[in-house]
Amino acid sequence: MKRRYDVAVVGAGSAGCVVASRLSEDADREVVLFEAGPDYPPASLPADLADGIHGTSTASYDWGLHGTGVAGGPPLNLPQGRVTGGSSAVNATFAVRGHPADYDGWALPGWTFADVLPSFLRLEHDLDFGSSPYHGTDGPVPIRRYLGDERSELTLAMEDAIADVGIPRIPDHNAPEAVGLSTLPVNCVRGLRVSTAQAYLDPIRSRPNLTIRASCPIADVVIRHGRAVGVRSTDGEIIAADEVIVCAGAYHSPALLIRSGIGPAADVAALGRPVTMDLPGVGKNLADHPWVAIDLPCLQPLGDPPLFQVMATARSSRRTAADPPDLQLMVCGPYPLEDGYHSLLAAALLKPASRGEARLHTLDPDAAPAIDLAYFRNPVDIDRLVEGLQLADAAAAHPHLARITRGPRLAPRQDLVADAVAVRAWIKATATTYHHPVGTCAMGTDPRAGAVVDTSGRVYGVPGLSVVDASILPEPPSANTNIPTIMVAEHIVTRRRGVEAGL
Repeated sequence: MKRRYDVAVVGAGSAGCVVASRLSEDADREVVLFEAGPDYPPASLPADLADGIHGTSTASYDWGLHGTGVAGGPPLNLPQGRVTGGSSAVNATFAVRGHPADYDGWALPGWTFADVLPSFLRLEHDLDFGSSPYHGTDGPVPIRRYLGDERSELTLAMEDAIADVGIPRIPDHNAPEAVGLSTLPVNCVRGLRVSTAQAYLDPIRSRPNLTIRASCPIADVVIRHGRAVGVRSTDGEIIAADEVIVCAGAYHSPALLIRSGIGPAADVAALGRPVTMDLPGVGKNLADHPWVAIDLPCLQPLGDPPLFQVMATARSSRRTAADPPDLQLMVCGPYPLEDGYHSLLAAALLKPASRGEARLHTLDPDAAPAIDLAYFRNPVDIDRLVEGLQLADAAAAHPHLARITRGPRLAPRQDLVADAVAVRAWIKATATTYHHPVGTCAMGTDPRAGAVVDTSGRVYGVPGLSVVDASILPEPPSANTNIPTIMVAEHIVTRRRGVEAGL
């Protein structure tokens, strides 16, 4: 083995950059951070990774994953960032937390909303509501909203239309209990995306106890006598570590565990790998937010406004006032296509009941996992997304939008939305991923019931091994997942420091 580290962190994404940064605050702890993709220090950041206002930037820094959304449907592209910062370096910069009932509903000790709120505060520097007791002012991630002259004509018209279909206006999506319509919180300042690489790594790159190894994909975790003792890169190099923390995301973290012999015993054995630990939940419980959209032709905007400026949340008829919102309306545009400018008024399902899985067909670390998102496997999900589409449909038909459109809607036809059979068929044919997979290494108290890690992120039955990323979220939050994932990393590091200090 080569040089020994105290901690090896696998994956420099939304969680991994946080874990490596926070753990290396202890000057006596040697930390190595592995990233399969490239690393760009501030002076060499490519323009598309810096751009925070024109949508996602996955064209050059993507894993190229595909999967099944609806059984029998076409394969879906499943973008995931392959670069330091991970998907936080290529996303659309939505910076939302979710509802307190999301976290209370996990029913896990130390993970109620009251427990995790300090971790949300610790990560953020809210530029609009920093004086509020439920916002942070000193964190590394700046969060702001588009106000005043920044707001496009499309945003103003869409906001009026959505309000007129009955969704109340609220001042702040990240206020506790907030459900309604407001300008979108973003981790984008002066048009520049602030990824976890920029927020957490760039300020501390000179730390002598932190090593960043980019373009170094990891094949598996090295386990001896039942304990994790390091990692093996895809070129065969073994790097020793007293602790391994996997932060590879909801698709790659379970794949890495299975290649290491950790997962459903029958699945691991079928791959020809000796079983290190039988954990039936590895790769199971996969949840994502499916969405569909109404496509509207638009006039060319004035200037170059950000594509995403406004968002609304709502509860379907199947939810109570105590539940988190299960529907989101999202506005995108105007954006140019060959036939002119378009905009989308999208409806997303935030609290799906359906669960899929990520599996391996081979131990080859270069082979992608087989991903089944299982959209609408539970029929209640499509019923609720129909309600979301009906809300969007009513808003899209509002006369407020006449001043920014250049013709009738392009899809779907308005009469289709009112047809109970046709609308469900259309949703199944067009629903796609909102890029928010969670749950495949779920946190819980009973591994026999599907839990993979305990409430501190430690993998059951494998000392020295942890998973800290979106894969450990047992249920999807009613929010885009970047900020909740950063919170999870902050929260686990803080919990462990408390244990180390005897608190």
